[in-house]
Amino acid sequence: MAIRRSIVLLVGVLLGAGPAHAFPDKPVRFIVPFAPGGGNDIIARLIGAKLSATWGQQVVVDNRPGAGGNLAAETTARSAPDGHTIFQFNVANTIAPGLYRKLAYDPVADFAAITQLATSPFIVAVNPSVRATNVKEFIALAKANPGKLNYASSGNGGSTHLLTEVLKKMAGIEMAHIPYNGAAPALTDLLAGQVQMMLAVPFTVMPHVRSGKVRALGVTSARRSPLAPELPTVAESGVKGYEGATWYGVVAPARTPPAIVNLINRDIVLALHEPDVQEKLAAQSVEVVGSTPQAFSQFIRSEIPKWAEAVRLSGARVD
Repeated sequence: MAIRRSIVLLVGVLLGAGPAHAFPDKPVRFIVPFAPGGGNDIIARLIGAKLSATWGQQVVVDNRPGAGGNLAAETTARSAPDGHTIFQFNVANTIAPGLYRKLAYDPVADFAAITQLATSPFIVAVNPSVRATNVKEFIALAKANPGKLNYASSGNGGSTHLLTEVLKKMAGIEMAHIPYNGAAPALTDLLAGQVQMMLAVPFTVMPHVRSGKVRALGVTSARRSPLAPELPTVAESGVKGYEGATWYGVVAPARTPPAIVNLINRDIVLALHEPDVQEKLAAQSVEVVGSTPQAFSQFIRSEIPKWAEAVRLSGARVD
């Protein structure tokens, strides 16, 4: 594939297409806002390896965790807009404007959207000791016992915290929030019965559902997920209008030339639809998207006010 691409570039130069068609002409940095080993990192490395093979240039995954993804976003925003730095933009970056009083980047103005990679719903999961087999029964139980049920989240201001607070408001229930430093310790306490409920991505929780250590009540997405088609959505379980999911995308610094944005988009979308990539992403319990730059830009814009309202309802704030 790299040889074929070199031939195409050579033809472009001979026809006077100019040096812009030689992208990339050096290694590309793929900034990931979380530590190695997690879902974000796994997806980035999978796509990065495909791009390396296509481009004949190394795509280096640069893990820069910290401040809920903001440090990595700021680094990307300050990088040269030539396509040689790309960033794994995610749901945290659209939560940030509503959560932080001061933000050193603008999630719309400072980036050129390339594509949404994938999405995944959250599973409404409870400890088996909870006397509820579906969302309707859980809501009825919570209403009968206001404030007596605990729910876990992966941290204050994170998507699982905010989405559970929105669920509380829309369903008219009260639960105590127990924040953790990540999803893994939260799930550990759910398994132990220290907390009664949490929202968790399918990849981490479904093995425990299948073993009977956790009970799944529904999914948070707007439609049933092919990852767990037997589970009804929260909306169809009586909380009309409720929906939320985690997602992954790719952006470049603002003012990156459109020709380069479109080239990166094309090659990422092609990679996403390769059978081995789809198989590996399915194993991570995520659904492939592969949108256009325009569609992803519109999606980002639509997510910001949605999460701002979730932050308002939750009362969360990070100074």
